[in-house]
Amino acid sequence: MGGILIGKVALAALLLTGVCAVAQESDRALPALDLPEALRSAVPLPVSEADLPTVEAVEYFKVSDQALQLECPVFEPGGDLLFCEVFGGRVYRLTPDKKLSTVLGENELRPAGLEVHKNGRIYMAELGDFAAQGSVVSMDADGTNIEEIVPRSSGFLADDLVFDKQGGFYFTDFKGGSSRPDGGVYYVGPDGGEPVSILPNLRIANGIGLSADGKTLWVTELAGGKLHRVSLSDATTVAPFGDLITYTFTGAGPDSLRIDADGNVYVAMYGQARVLVFNPLGLPIGQYLLPGRDEGHNLRSTSMAIRPGTDEMLILTNDWDRGRGSTIFAVRALAKAAPSFAIDE
Repeated sequence: MGGILIGKVALAALLLTGVCAVAQESDRALPALDLPEALRSAVPLPVSEADLPTVEAVEYFKVSDQALQLECPVFEPGGDLLFCEVFGGRVYRLTPDKKLSTVLGENELRPAGLEVHKNGRIYMAELGDFAAQGSVVSMDADGTNIEEIVPRSSGFLADDLVFDKQGGFYFTDFKGGSSRPDGGVYYVGPDGGEPVSILPNLRIANGIGLSADGKTLWVTELAGGKLHRVSLSDATTVAPFGDLITYTFTGAGPDSLRIDADGNVYVAMYGQARVLVFNPLGLPIGQYLLPGRDEGHNLRSTSMAIRPGTDEMLILTNDWDRGRGSTIFAVRALAKAAPSFAIDE
């Protein structure tokens, strides 16, 4: 009986040794990925963009220790920076010597885009209930005397806007999703009236900008991950074959955009803590990274603005639940700010 038991133990040991040997041999035979450090980042740069000229921004102004959803940067004629906080509806003013004040306190508006008209009034695109009732409103420079331009009852989710030479404006409709092209771009003339559809069937239309000659409209599609370049015959007519997708983004979606005096286009990458730069044809030529991105900080980069008469560009972001609050960063753009149809004669 004892001999049988010893034999069974020996057989088990032999089988276990064989299994271990096979496992070790299998481990040695399995190929493994050896990721470079750059691809171990919380937000690794897409391979197609990793070799673009790149620079890291520096901190310009700490807005709050809280994670406020900063948006809407635009400069007033006197050089003050206006910007907003989406979920609380606040509008802020930051002077060139970095004095922060509140233009509009907490309210029911949900601002996502600001522009300043020649008459000094501030125009705001706001997202309302984030479902079907946003609007475009205007207010005095001190935040008073708010008037509806495009009412909430019109059914738009107005996210961003830009003026043209005539005093009308284009705005993006932030509706839809990756499988629902319900958003678009609309135009309201200088005398008001019903918004005219310019670019329909977009998947969350977001950023918008107009070239210095007023002939090319640039639009980002957040959920569709696209950059559109739209040639215009006139304010409300797309030129024949004039609507092109010049770029398809990788990863989190493209947010707001701005254009410099040379026609370069800057696109904030929401969720990636960076700004991509495109030439006037829509080809990527560079990028600005925000500090801490490899560790997952400052990812909610929403928008930027170039200070008039200079190439100083300010980038807005927040750290959401990662503890670094809300910050404005600064870089040098590739060219000076483009003239604003809203404030420049």
